[in-house]
Amino acid sequence: MAKQTVLVVDDERDIRELLSITLGRMDLDVDTAASVGDAKRMLGEVHYDLCFTDMRLPDGTGQELIELISHAYPDTPVAMVTAYGNVEAAVDALKAGAFDFVSKPVDIHMLRRLVQSALRAGQATEADTGAQAAAGRLIGESQVMQDLRARIAKLARSQAPIYISGESGVGKELVARSIHELGPRATAAFVPVNCGAIPSELMESEFFGHKKGSFTGAHADKEGLFQTANGGTLFLDEVAELPLHMQVKLLRVIQEKAVRPIGGRGEVPVDVRILSATHKDLAHLTQAGKFRQDLYYRINVIELRVPPLRERAGDIVVLARHILKRLAEQAGTPAPTLQPAALKALTEYDFPGNVRELENVLERAIALCEGGVIEPPDLMLEPNGHDAAIADQDRDEDDDDDAAELAAAAGEDDAGGLDSYMSNIEREAITQALKETRFNKTAAARKLGITFRALRYKLKKLGID
Repeated sequence: MAKQTVLVVDDERDIRELLSITLGRMDLDVDTAASVGDAKRMLGEVHYDLCFTDMRLPDGTGQELIELISHAYPDTPVAMVTAYGNVEAAVDALKAGAFDFVSKPVDIHMLRRLVQSALRAGQATEADTGAQAAAGRLIGESQVMQDLRARIAKLARSQAPIYISGESGVGKELVARSIHELGPRATAAFVPVNCGAIPSELMESEFFGHKKGSFTGAHADKEGLFQTANGGTLFLDEVAELPLHMQVKLLRVIQEKAVRPIGGRGEVPVDVRILSATHKDLAHLTQAGKFRQDLYYRINVIELRVPPLRERAGDIVVLARHILKRLAEQAGTPAPTLQPAALKALTEYDFPGNVRELENVLERAIALCEGGVIEPPDLMLEPNGHDAAIADQDRDEDDDDDAAELAAAAGEDDAGGLDSYMSNIEREAITQALKETRFNKTAAARKLGITFRALRYKLKKLGID
């Protein structure tokens, strides 16, 4: 098997020699260049499995090379070599398409880990297998979902921090898992953490670990989440919930790639890719001073927006059938069928809770339906859009106004005698029960003292929508 080849671009001879020796010991062939011009020529002549480039070069910048490689040689991961602490340059490099960055003076152990990750990213066969598995979980054939899957596959190759934005219930953690499984860290740990679920006083210990005896109750050494995710991915869900003092510490860990456990004497190197998400407007929180601007720009190198379900309504039917099949398999029962009217009701509903709400609606419908057939009443969907606003307004009106409106609506039918009179009374009672239960038909039937089927029959008979 032919050796893999690495290109090192740096105008400092010492750096070129250091990288050449280190990479050579990893059984890699190394070519070196001292300028942008030489690097461009060599890239055109040889296929490289990895490239390192300095930021400042005699005839140009490393940024220029990164952009060139990203467009002309997308199968070659490229890493930026930056001056110590130059975070802005590192962020710009990642945005331009760099796989990762390494700071001077070069830490040999960090360099070796970076090289191993980069070379794994270039091996397409494993990525293709992972792509099929990840794509199988991101259900939907709408254009927005196809675009999302394509972007996930592209971003998975990079080590850039990604901020996943989207409403509650859209599947941000699923997207984060897909990014992890498609990337070179797929065989390492994926560690999700809900930042809003950790008490403030325990956060530092949870994230960075502690040493035995460092505080009351510390009976043994404990690894933090960063150490647990070492070599893999740490997913910070609801990152907006982090208190300001933890935001400062998190920023330092991301910049230095090292953590100091509570009670520890030194820092422990960690190699972790950071993915973060929140349903809140993080940019607005930053402007309001509730989230640190420097951390915001550090975790939001690349933003990936996950669309709400209402923007891909065409996927609702296939999603619903997939969810029903999964729920049935978990329960060990045959999957129920959705009546056409029920499918229509689902596709016309806004789903403010997105995919999570769709799952809850279908799980409830399975429990309510009879004979393995789901009908519209089994879904118990709330009114949509302007209908909901009208319903809220109606609930605010007093009972006398409701009775007057019902009487007026039924005025033309008064000639029908007793039957019409009784129908009006039934209509008024059912309407009132529905309003008092916020249009929950099951609860309304219970309030009226009749069965759900009887209520459904009367609704159809009386023409109540």
